[in-house]
Amino acid sequence: MDLQEIMKQRVFAVVGNTLESEKYAYKIKQGLTEKGYKVYAVGKELSSINDIPEEIDIIDLCIHPAKGLELIRECKKKFQCIVIQPGAESKELVSYLKENQLPYINGCLLVGLSLYA
Repeated sequence: MDLQEIMKQRVFAVVGNTLESEKYAYKIKQGLTEKGYKVYAVGKELSSINDIPEEIDIIDLCIHPAKGLELIRECKKKFQCIVIQPGAESKELVSYLKENQLPYINGCLLVGLSLYA
């Protein structure tokens, strides 16, 4: 899945600090919401991806890599792809995703919004 395909999905989980306006997770959540996407915020609003009450398409990691890895390890929900934002990546996270054959890309949803939404 590439960034253009990701932006065709409808239900996103933005993982990070979505409450402080200077944080990228906040900007991504706002941008997705303004473009009509359904967005759930995990980190400061919901404590787990598993707390989302419906199926999700995309998990967007905008959080410290260790916390992102913890949330992905405990995730029981099905999804199409994980987007790892710049700064949210780590060798441990990528190794875990590869070992468990979980689909992911390194990318930025703000770029996706500007190009494809």
